[in-house]
Amino acid sequence: MKNDAKVSNPFAEMEDDLRTAVEVLKKGGVILYPTDTIWGIGCDATNEDAVKKVYEIKQRDDSKALITLTDSAAAIERIADMPAVAYDVIEACAEEQPMTIIYDGGKNVASNLLAEDGSIGIRVTFEKFSAELCHRLRRPLVSTSANISGQPSPASFSDISDEIKTKVDYVVKYRQNDNAPHKPSKIIRLKPNGAITIIRK
Repeated sequence: MKNDAKVSNPFAEMEDDLRTAVEVLKKGGVILYPTDTIWGIGCDATNEDAVKKVYEIKQRDDSKALITLTDSAAAIERIADMPAVAYDVIEACAEEQPMTIIYDGGKNVASNLLAEDGSIGIRVTFEKFSAELCHRLRRPLVSTSANISGQPSPASFSDISDEIKTKVDYVVKYRQNDNAPHKPSKIIRLKPNGAITIIRK
């Protein structure tokens, strides 16, 4: 007997957003989107001009590095010198709060994304929208708080200033009404020998 049951799309409610956001990102645009922490300003992390635009929107000195999102630990190996112990650290984070890890030796990303010492901050996102966005883009994604540098980070979409909203190329609609409390990630630095330094709890 033929099975006519339709396979449900787990991303149906965000499909239009995902499709449009990916198109904008591939063209070098900047988006405003929900992440596993607070709302972020994002772009293709391999596009130097797009990264420059993010700095301009935030009015931030480009000597201050930006965080990058990936959808898997395996994806990190393509853009950073990743100690083997990182897999265990990331797995442990999945059950706690989101964690950004700073690695020595960023690579295969825009040069203006890296810190002055060449390091790179990366977080594996387990949040549905941002993870799928990384998966479809097939590149790492810049993620920086949606605020002018020096101003408070927005806890929800309603806290984001119009100045930010009008300067990006696309504002994601998904989760705009989500007022659940969110906060920035924990940040650690992971050295090649496995030594860990806590930067932000």
